[in-house]
Amino acid sequence: MSPAPRKTSRPAAPVATAPAAETPAAVHWPEGLIEVGHVLDAWGTRGWIKVAPDAADPAALLKAPTWWLQSPAARGASRRLELPRRLARRHAQSVVALLEGIPGRDQAEALKGWSIHLRREDFPPPEGDEFYWVDLIGCEVCNREGAALGRVIGLLDSGAQSVLRIRRPEAGNGAQAAERLIPFVGAYIVSVELDARRIVADWQPDYD
Repeated sequence: MSPAPRKTSRPAAPVATAPAAETPAAVHWPEGLIEVGHVLDAWGTRGWIKVAPDAADPAALLKAPTWWLQSPAARGASRRLELPRRLARRHAQSVVALLEGIPGRDQAEALKGWSIHLRREDFPPPEGDEFYWVDLIGCEVCNREGAALGRVIGLLDSGAQSVLRIRRPEAGNGAQAAERLIPFVGAYIVSVELDARRIVADWQPDYD
């Protein structure tokens, strides 16, 4: 599952040509960029693009000063762009944005299907008892007694709540059966210590 900038809480068409702005040798692609959405199509005639965010709350897209875009791998050699964001706003369930170096509709249409990536530090701080999914992935999970339950490898969205996907410590790189699922709700999650990369859960190692 892509570590998109979703937040979770615990209760207390083919591209014709690449945009002219593309200069692959000069593009700086920082480590740790997080995929947050993809370009649906051009929007209007003045270079705006329409974006499908990966998260219900697209605040990171609206705030980040720079977007990094990558072409679909299926279209041959992957290409990358680093583009400053000029304007961005919500539009129904999507986001529309105007980026530097995309002067017209033709260039905007050429970005259809490209993925959008942001730096983690450009995400707005989560509110209250909320956490970004990407911050939970990689955390070690133990129970109240200190027994190791595994490491978070992803999350699932069940609609009503988020669920931690945890690789059991004895599983190695085995099949999905080596995972355990723990709902990320107050009934089971005792504490989240992001600095220590640790989550304490009210859960026993022999639970399914």
